[in-house]
Amino acid sequence: MKPPLLSAVFLDRDGVLNSAIVKKGKPHPPSSVEDLEIQEDVLPCLVSLRKAGFVLIGITNQPDVARGTQTREAVELINKTLLDKLPLADIKVCYHDEADHCDCRKPLPGLILQASDEYGIDLASSYMVGDRWKDVEAGQRAGCRSIWIDCGYDEIGPDLALTERVLSLREAAALILERAQG
Repeated sequence: MKPPLLSAVFLDRDGVLNSAIVKKGKPHPPSSVEDLEIQEDVLPCLVSLRKAGFVLIGITNQPDVARGTQTREAVELINKTLLDKLPLADIKVCYHDEADHCDCRKPLPGLILQASDEYGIDLASSYMVGDRWKDVEAGQRAGCRSIWIDCGYDEIGPDLALTERVLSLREAAALILERAQG
């Protein structure tokens, strides 16, 4: 007999789990652990979601590795630090650039589908929380409910009008918890 499927909250890394470095209205990842900033409300939000039974998994594009402007070791050290400080089960990473045409780079759902298979996750009862349109679209393509944290970035993407819009991880977590109880 198979164990029941779990519900998950998939979380984008830069801009959700940790602060993005915004330059000219566009978010960028921290370049090192020294640049890593976890906002004070992240840990309590994740603890609440974990206590409610959700598996928490980071999902992140890190194309700067393919572009040669970041090392894989630096990304992995940042991820290790996040895994040490936050109640995450895992962080799944796409190291490719758009030109690589992989299936793991958001807005494609490859990393979410991989995590779903690995952890036994029911995507229909799971959420993707992100601060960019690519996060939201990846969640939708995977069959998750998506929540967009509107950080006011100056970037063009598909219309997110039909997506749940919040202004913080705190609001996203409250929405997920409310739905889980109802």
